[in-house]
Amino acid sequence: MTLHSRIAEVTERIARRSHDSRARYLARIAAAADAAPRRRRLGCANLAHGFAACAPGDKAALREGVVPNLAIVTAYNDMLSAHQPFERFPDVIRAAAREAGAVAQVAGGVPAMCDGITQGEAGMELSLFSRDVIAMATAIALSHQMFDAALYLGVCDKIVPGLLIGALSFGHLPAVFVPAGPMTSGLPNDEKARIRQLHAEGKVGRDALLEAEAQSYHGPGTCTFYGTANSNQMLMEIMGLHLPGASCVNPGTTLRDALTRAATQRALAITAQGNEYTPIGRLVDERTIVNGVVGLHATGGSTNHTLHLIAMAAAAGISLTWDDFSDLAEVVPLLCRIYPNGKADVNHFHAAGGMGFLIRELLAAGLLHRDVTTVWGTGLDGYVVEPVDGCGQLHWREGANRSGDESVLRGCGQPFQPTGGLRVLDGPLGRAVIKTSAVAPERHVIEGPARVFHSQEALQAAFKAGELTGDFVAVVRFQGPKANGMPELHKLMPPLGVLQDRGQRVALVTDGRLSGASGKVPAAIHVTPEAAVGGAIARIRDGDIVRLDAAAGRLDVLVDPAELAARTAATADLAEAHAGVGRELFSGFRALVGPADSGAHVFAA
Repeated sequence: MTLHSRIAEVTERIARRSHDSRARYLARIAAAADAAPRRRRLGCANLAHGFAACAPGDKAALREGVVPNLAIVTAYNDMLSAHQPFERFPDVIRAAAREAGAVAQVAGGVPAMCDGITQGEAGMELSLFSRDVIAMATAIALSHQMFDAALYLGVCDKIVPGLLIGALSFGHLPAVFVPAGPMTSGLPNDEKARIRQLHAEGKVGRDALLEAEAQSYHGPGTCTFYGTANSNQMLMEIMGLHLPGASCVNPGTTLRDALTRAATQRALAITAQGNEYTPIGRLVDERTIVNGVVGLHATGGSTNHTLHLIAMAAAAGISLTWDDFSDLAEVVPLLCRIYPNGKADVNHFHAAGGMGFLIRELLAAGLLHRDVTTVWGTGLDGYVVEPVDGCGQLHWREGANRSGDESVLRGCGQPFQPTGGLRVLDGPLGRAVIKTSAVAPERHVIEGPARVFHSQEALQAAFKAGELTGDFVAVVRFQGPKANGMPELHKLMPPLGVLQDRGQRVALVTDGRLSGASGKVPAAIHVTPEAAVGGAIARIRDGDIVRLDAAAGRLDVLVDPAELAARTAATADLAEAHAGVGRELFSGFRALVGPADSGAHVFAA
């Protein structure tokens, strides 16, 4: 199938826009590349420190410098269900490396926080910044220059983007991303959401709510709804950074271990010492990034990636914009219904055909670049397969050529909707993003008087007091990156969902985030410029008529432009958000961070 003209057009303009920055990046990683292990040029004391704690055989191999040495950069901790399985991965990787006559070392660990634990708490205000801390920690892990390639162990929201940004700073090194897989299915996600709304209304108590949450999040592995964590796994596979079919295999299975061993073998095969040298900085190019955006639209993935993909692309010298997201969304159909835009979870998606079927369909429709570099050594044609562990021997077989459940996964011939699940909004309030895939079509346009709040707690208090009557648009501001680190505002969803179910026409406008939990309530998020820098959202007053039009891609406030411009921007006392729970350590991040539509990162352009 010929590449769709819109895919080709957007890719070409990204390449033109990025020409100079990409050229500088490629020149930098070319200068760092070397066919011989860099550790051989280290001083004797430096090298001795590098292998001092190794097993005797590994020490001898590194002393001679003739075998590849793999870095393991891990986000393991045993508090996060998604990352707890990584505890034993280094042993699996080291054994696989030794079998191949090579060495693997844990080069370093990176922090891994859980947005599910910090939702509505002060720690959530560190969440987005943790991505850039993870990137820095990755760079520190690799800075010893002992390694020929790296394996990255991470799954969740900011962890994979941070690892990839850090990996791209060492773009001359090959890299393979190694997932842990989703937990098995527990309480259905729609039932969990129902109980959350009942609790918000005071109809069930904390015990019932906690029991529902514990049945949903019940064991090791990624949460099973389609939020940022599982969007990360989709991206790593469709961008060719996972082994084919690796994303959705449950932890603690023989297949999961077999894939981890195979990832180790591929990392060794693509070092500069072999014949398949595949540096990550060349693998991740304009076509790879466009494939990632296409995958995001086709699956109705997390809105967080309108930040993360821009930041990840920038780390490779590539300039991606919200306009690129918007233009690609117009031609990419929605092929998946996974909670929150459906009832199924990622295990159901995997059983219905999963990534192999999805990639097959998008390739057949000309919506993906097939001739990309991947860690598997093929273009994307090599990813329309599924892994099988038969009699202890890993192999790949042809993936499904039809969906096993068309309520979850469909082909391009009969999509759930003809366009992608994300839309960019423009208007006098600036720019914003909306996830439409879970919003009923009759709610794609909402107009109503503004109810203005400076925190999600203030909105919740108004809800509990019975003050949120009639149709309205909730404006929750001073939640942007410079204000307080741009937290996710998930606690807004149960009360707004309750009001919507009562028949009120409601919507949310905020300079904060919602992520993969963006659900049935229309929500214009990531509004930029944010309130903390005097953006127009800071000039909205209670009663102003706000119109959110996802169909037309507009976000308007029906106030005379001259009057709006003449108003004094509201201010907020943010001192309480700048101290405690470690937030005082991030004042430099709040000063440096860029706007949402530039990726909200702290790194220089």
